[in-house]
Amino acid sequence: MTTTAPTQIVDTTLRAEGFTCPSCVAKIEKRVGRLPGVETVQVHYATSRIEVTHDTTETSVDDLVAAIAKAGYTARPAAF
Repeated sequence: MTTTAPTQIVDTTLRAEGFTCPSCVAKIEKRVGRLPGVETVQVHYATSRIEVTHDTTETSVDDLVAAIAKAGYTARPAAF
């Protein structure tokens, strides 16, 4: 019998820097969306906000920030 860890689904909001065009949105959504445990990714170009619903047992906030960095942008957790 196998047991699985309970999921920890959370909504994380990040602030990003380096957006220069709307195609940046697709690039970030694609990169972050490939991470395990990520359910939704929504990038708001006008406000530089990235909202991610994810399972923290599979993908941490640091993982999200790293994926955004691999896409060529800087991101950090936001309080709002």
